[in-house]
Amino acid sequence: MNNKLVINYTPGPTMLHKLTGFTKVFLFAVMSAAIISTFDIRLLVPLLIINVIEIISMKPDYKPIVVMFTITFFTVTLVGNIMLFLVSPGVGLTNVGAENIIWRINDRLYLSKEFLWYIFVFFIKRTASFASVIAFALATTPSEFASGLNRCGLNYKVCTIVSLAYRTIPDIANDFINIRNSMMMRGVELSKKASVGKRLKNTVLILVPLIFTAFGKVGNIANAMDLRGYGKHSKRTWYAEHEKTKWDPVIRALTILLLALTAYYIIRYRMIDPYPVDYWCPWVPREEIQQTNAIDTLFIIKWIRKLKGE
Repeated sequence: MNNKLVINYTPGPTMLHKLTGFTKVFLFAVMSAAIISTFDIRLLVPLLIINVIEIISMKPDYKPIVVMFTITFFTVTLVGNIMLFLVSPGVGLTNVGAENIIWRINDRLYLSKEFLWYIFVFFIKRTASFASVIAFALATTPSEFASGLNRCGLNYKVCTIVSLAYRTIPDIANDFINIRNSMMMRGVELSKKASVGKRLKNTVLILVPLIFTAFGKVGNIANAMDLRGYGKHSKRTWYAEHEKTKWDPVIRALTILLLALTAYYIIRYRMIDPYPVDYWCPWVPREEIQQTNAIDTLFIIKWIRKLKGE
């Protein structure tokens, strides 16, 4: 099983690997909907734990997963939170409904417990989404993904495009490496000996031959599919969509239960009786929540109002 790119291209031996494509797509769609629908950490943590258990049960190569998570953490979470602190330190008041300042630089820059809670909950939500995508990618081959989407009602031509897009990722990666090695043999410096700016400039030169190579392969695939009569019929079968295993009804039943709970949560707590703010916080009672406008927490707005004497 090739997990170098976290994308699974061959069926695996575990229970999750052996599920049908429709079951995997259905589970992933409902899990994503459940994560997207809430900012309540009491719901996000169980969803995160379920996805982590799924990943561990498939016994993957953890190195690429850790690398991807580390890159995401530093580029999105860390940098994003620093920028958020500089632009809108009062976001905790807007989304949590209270503000207990624990460190103050000046009137514009300060740190509150609710701000820390806000970024912590958002980190859990982002991590749960990341784990859900990784679990689905590890368990599902491109052909299973396409067949599952087709079983969900999507046109099989669109499903084939999705499958081909997945399968071209390793080809593009290999072409990139081959083109880079060829350019280095011709004297183009791409090693660590060159400066970062020079390496970036020379790396951009790889994009042109890489794009032409990719378009050439697309043309070959299109011609091969035309010669085999692809698209002649309104329906097609999928060799990757096998018979249901004994675990498929169980997983589908649990997924339907999760879907029902998600729908109940959205209707009950997001529409009928919505919580005053987006983020539940254990030390902020509901009756003491302060509702504010998110725009009012931006330091630029505060600065403009200060100039106007408001």
